[in-house]
Amino acid sequence: MNRLSITLTLLLGFLLISSCNAVEHEETNQTDLHRAQTTLDAIYKHYGVKDISLLRENYPFDEAYKASYLATDEQGEEPNKYAYLWPYSGTFSAVNVLLQTTGQKRYHVLLDETILPGLEHYFDNKRAPAGYASYIGTAPASDRFYDDNIWLGIDFTELYAHTEEQKYLDKAKVIWDFVMSGMDDKLGGGIYWCEQKKTSKNTCSNAPAAVLALKLFQVTGDSVYFSHGKELYEWTQQQLQDNSDYLYFDNVSLDGKIGKAKFPYNSGQMLQAAALLYQLTGENHYLTEAQNIAQSSYQYFFSSFETEDGQQFRLLKKSDVWFIAVMLRGFVELYNVDQNKTYISVFKENLTYAWNHMREEDGLFNKDWSGQEKEEKKWVLTQAAMVEMYARLAGIAI
Repeated sequence: MNRLSITLTLLLGFLLISSCNAVEHEETNQTDLHRAQTTLDAIYKHYGVKDISLLRENYPFDEAYKASYLATDEQGEEPNKYAYLWPYSGTFSAVNVLLQTTGQKRYHVLLDETILPGLEHYFDNKRAPAGYASYIGTAPASDRFYDDNIWLGIDFTELYAHTEEQKYLDKAKVIWDFVMSGMDDKLGGGIYWCEQKKTSKNTCSNAPAAVLALKLFQVTGDSVYFSHGKELYEWTQQQLQDNSDYLYFDNVSLDGKIGKAKFPYNSGQMLQAAALLYQLTGENHYLTEAQNIAQSSYQYFFSSFETEDGQQFRLLKKSDVWFIAVMLRGFVELYNVDQNKTYISVFKENLTYAWNHMREEDGLFNKDWSGQEKEEKKWVLTQAAMVEMYARLAGIAI
């Protein structure tokens, strides 16, 4: 065989392999997309409320349910008919990613005609500055959380970036003004967690605020947003990073005491902020910081696991599933700049396993990634988080 024949044979083989890989990736992504849509259908089947664009918080619905994640015991003691803002907002994130991944009009319609009208039940412009309250406006006034609003601001900003519809950017800016009202000079800066309980400044309000600011800079070009994003990133790094492993503690109280719990979404948002800062500045230390957080998160929030048939991979540890979905945002942002497939691949393995082991016959997911532990009640935010993750992975070819 002459040299030309050998070259042509090798080229043909390479093209065949590339073609097979492309087909395999397309099939995998279509599977993830199907799983996202199927789970979204299950949300509206089991949590939907007739004649109003709101959702129940749990399935089966429990009128005596009391939320455990609020700032004041008084509000938490009140049983409520509908989901609080935080779990409801998960559907905004989930469908937003479906729209970004597919570009399909039906998801835009679902946002404009169902999800966003439902969201407006929580909008509070009776207090200044305006912002979203933790429960619907027809009920007695409820606490307003800065982090709840930040997650919405990120979604509105991304929705504007995708559609270029000014109304979404206007909403993001209203939210940003509310978030900025939660900052003062105590502890050298930083944003509080709750407007009505200003006792701590948390990673969950500062890390995503950095992400929101940087995303606002991307779509507006206004350097004020960039400055805020960089400052919030640096403040959180100085105040709340564990220097022993690059991960992030939960909060610092005004007396300087550190709440040392480590949650996936906190480190994940600092990972995303670092990756965004690298994209915007080209400064290599931000990429190094992002990669350090990613590696430590991989070690800390996953553990070695072997399936019954001998398959081995790193399994996500049990946590609020939405915390994990937010951590995935950071890993995807990093993948966009360094193309390291390791972390995205392990998420794909976990989500494939979850479909067969975490999911029940009613189409809803438990929280334990091994599939061994079951819950009697399924939280709507867990389901929305699964939709978001399947949809996000469906948009990535690795």
